[in-house]
Amino acid sequence: MPEKIRLVTAGLVLNAELNDTPSARKLLAKLPLEIPMTRWGEEYYGNAGLVVEAEPGARTEMEVGELAVWPDGNAFCIFFGPTPVSRGTEPRAYSNVNPVGRVLWNVEGLAELGGTIRMRLERLPD
Repeated sequence: MPEKIRLVTAGLVLNAELNDTPSARKLLAKLPLEIPMTRWGEEYYGNAGLVVEAEPGARTEMEVGELAVWPDGNAFCIFFGPTPVSRGTEPRAYSNVNPVGRVLWNVEGLAELGGTIRMRLERLPD
């Protein structure tokens, strides 16, 4: 069964589900974690100290609500719409990221936030 986590920032609470991948397990092992995040189009990313290699499923084209780890920046990423490198309305990472999960609901709330935020990531109790 996938692990569930909570993302909390500026009065916004997002529940998410993690995949069973090496990058997702590394992220889970670091929780709880609080990181500053920067907005890039409709993506937030922040250095979470996650040193990972690109996995076989690494890609640039993402879906709204997907969570990823960016190997080039040791960063945790949340995609909620187009980014500056998108070719349409799809979220697109700057370079390959390892998908690690997805927000279960209310991802559109991120669009209301500013250029920088502090995000707390924590496990949800079983």
